[in-house]
Amino acid sequence: MRKQQSMTQLARLGCVALVATLAACASPDQAPATADVAVSRNAVENAVSAGAAELAPAEITAAREKMVRANQALAARDYKLARELAVQAQADAKLAQSKAVSAKATTASTQLNEDLRVLREEVDRANNQ
Repeated sequence: MRKQQSMTQLARLGCVALVATLAACASPDQAPATADVAVSRNAVENAVSAGAAELAPAEITAAREKMVRANQALAARDYKLARELAVQAQADAKLAQSKAVSAKATTASTQLNEDLRVLREEVDRANNQ
């Protein structure tokens, strides 16, 4: 009888351990997926602040659409998909931000070159008088 009781308790303990293990494994991606979505949201905001909406509209639109889908996947508890979409959104946002910064730098460079051209003309004109 004592042996049977110990076996029953051992079986119960095993079941409890199995249930606890399964519960712990049920959503291991939830925290990383949530963190990735938050990081991606920040990347999209940074890109918009850099002027991506005007200077890289296709890329920022793609990032925003993927963010919406990542949030939907989070709500549906599809953490793997949410994480994948968040990583893609972050990449799109960084590309949009880079394009915006590059466009601004190109504009500034073009303006500087024009200013230098005008200055050279004025110096040449002054030297020829």
